[in-house]
Amino acid sequence: MSAGGRTVQFAARLRAPIVERLRAQAQRTSQSQVRLAERYLDEGMRMDEHPGIVFRDGPLGRRAGLAAGPDVWEVVSALQQLPGRGQAAVGELAELIDLSEAQIHVALGYYGDLTEEVDDLILRNRQAAERAEAAWRRQQTALA
Repeated sequence: MSAGGRTVQFAARLRAPIVERLRAQAQRTSQSQVRLAERYLDEGMRMDEHPGIVFRDGPLGRRAGLAAGPDVWEVVSALQQLPGRGQAAVGELAELIDLSEAQIHVALGYYGDLTEEVDDLILRNRQAAERAEAAWRRQQTALA
């Protein structure tokens, strides 16, 4: 999710129990209430715009994923690695990773709207894999 962009003032009246839950969650996660509320608003709107998408934490940080499946970046990366293109590639990927074609189209819809974000995750994952492989190769050299 993009951290950039201009900020504007926004005031809202929220029910006390919601504010208390926000305050407690912010404290548990060591985040400011404002940043946490902004994340919830952003993710909630994205989930409304892309039904079937959820957000989760992991080694690459917070990222979009299919509600009952892998992360969006994983679907897109796998699709890009297939030799085929178009709907045939979608069908092939669906069989390979046991997803429905509809789920793949949900991921592609998200990708279409937030291409830069997903491409960045694909790149970061590739770089992490390259670093891990290089470290493994150094270890193997030391063992030889």
